[in-house]
Amino acid sequence: MKNLHLLVWLTQLGLSTAVPLAGFVLLAVWLKNRFDLGLWVVLLGIGLGLFCAVDGFVRNLKVLNRLSKEKEKEDPPVSFGEHD
Repeated sequence: MKNLHLLVWLTQLGLSTAVPLAGFVLLAVWLKNRFDLGLWVVLLGIGLGLFCAVDGFVRNLKVLNRLSKEKEKEDPPVSFGEHD
């Protein structure tokens, strides 16, 4: 079950890297074509997309690293006969 949980985080890692970059670039190209803006809009979109992609990548790597180091903790068995 733990491996499935890590696989879900790995998928999240890929999405949080690819989606911001593609989204900002597509938005910048649309803005450039729609409002007849210069190439600076596309360059700004690429820069923002790269920044967000790297930030998401680093954050998810930290979470994946922490999750892979955690040991599965088992709760002690419940005993109703012992009273302190």
